[in-house]
Amino acid sequence: MGSGTWSTDVYDAADRYRRATGASAFAYSDSGARTAHTALDPKGIKARESRDSDEHPESVAIAVLFDVTGSMGSVPRVLQQKLPQLLGLLLRKGYVTDPQILFGAIGDATCDRVPLQVGQFESDNRLDEDLGRFVLEGGGGGQMTESYELAMYFMARHTSLDCLDKRNRRGYLFIIGDEEAYAKVKPNEVRRFIGDELGEAITLRAIVEEVRRKYDTYYILPAGSSYAGNTAILDFWRKLLGQNVIALDDLDAVCETIALTIGLGEDSIDLDEGLADLDEVGSGAANTVGKALARIGSGRAPLAHGSAPADLAAPVSVERL
Repeated sequence: MGSGTWSTDVYDAADRYRRATGASAFAYSDSGARTAHTALDPKGIKARESRDSDEHPESVAIAVLFDVTGSMGSVPRVLQQKLPQLLGLLLRKGYVTDPQILFGAIGDATCDRVPLQVGQFESDNRLDEDLGRFVLEGGGGGQMTESYELAMYFMARHTSLDCLDKRNRRGYLFIIGDEEAYAKVKPNEVRRFIGDELGEAITLRAIVEEVRRKYDTYYILPAGSSYAGNTAILDFWRKLLGQNVIALDDLDAVCETIALTIGLGEDSIDLDEGLADLDEVGSGAANTVGKALARIGSGRAPLAHGSAPADLAAPVSVERL
């Protein structure tokens, strides 16, 4: 996957058609679907692949996984509307030469029918198509926890990245949510929703360390969610990801936040340059993004994108619980 080139003209034409016909950008979910679309069902998938090609010789894998439970169900709709800003900043401003983006959705494996959905790494307008296939179930367990750990397990063990394998450069993983993860990856959930036979549970910290070997991993807690600004949630994720936890005052700024975080990680910009780029494209999100990234964007060194960090150098083992 990952062939083709993003076209804003194609996106705009599809958007005009939907508006003219009254069609939904999320027709699959809005039609009442309660099972994962075949294109997004993770069960039995060996790997989602981000590959180099003649068209995209320096691919960079970018995964955006969003919680679709409760108040977080609006996130994919915002992403769909803001795709041009995300791709425009990455490409026109040269933050990344060959971005390949994967979208995924997270629910609660203890009670939801569709707790995990994972698209392909794409470089063109199939990104818009993938977003339209997500089931926005809106469930969740109500315990201030969702199955982020199951999603991280899939990303750690069922994705294959040329940027890592060929150039020893990790991809980017953004998790957009407002709750905590469960304490462990459970074998019965892995079997049911992914299809792997996992002999032992994996602790949350172990799977976080494993996924961070493959991806620079960020957690975004946006405004408008049930637990926006909740210090317990932020502290929970900061203990796992350190400074790579972003409190966002405006959900509408999520694409710009992702784009600038990648620009910083690729050493393409500093934070002031990125905020100036936002003003130049008329985004109106510079203040929000500047505040959100002040914690991680004050210097390039903490966001350096490359081989696995020293604190993750030791092998990660499966722990019995």
